[in-house]
Amino acid sequence: MQAWFAAHPIISYIVIFILITYVYNKVFRVQQKLSLFKEVILYILMAIGAFMLLIFQVDKLPIIQCLLVAVALMLMVRIRYFVEGRQKKRQQAATKEQ
Repeated sequence: MQAWFAAHPIISYIVIFILITYVYNKVFRVQQKLSLFKEVILYILMAIGAFMLLIFQVDKLPIIQCLLVAVALMLMVRIRYFVEGRQKKRQQAATKEQ
């Protein structure tokens, strides 16, 4: 897999950029809306950072795999919060019925 990503740098760059964008939007995004100019600057900087990570990926470091693990852990946390929320709703419904 590592060799395939090294042989296809454009696809690797796109995957890295998408994963970085997802992590930013789910973890680091502030509640306030940024102005359009700041959003553009932010995504340009993320594109530059994705290029730097692409260099490491081509140089045989597992950048994409690490980002995939981070996204998987984030999804597991979201699923856990969802399950806990449903359990709380069930407990509240059960206490209201009694």
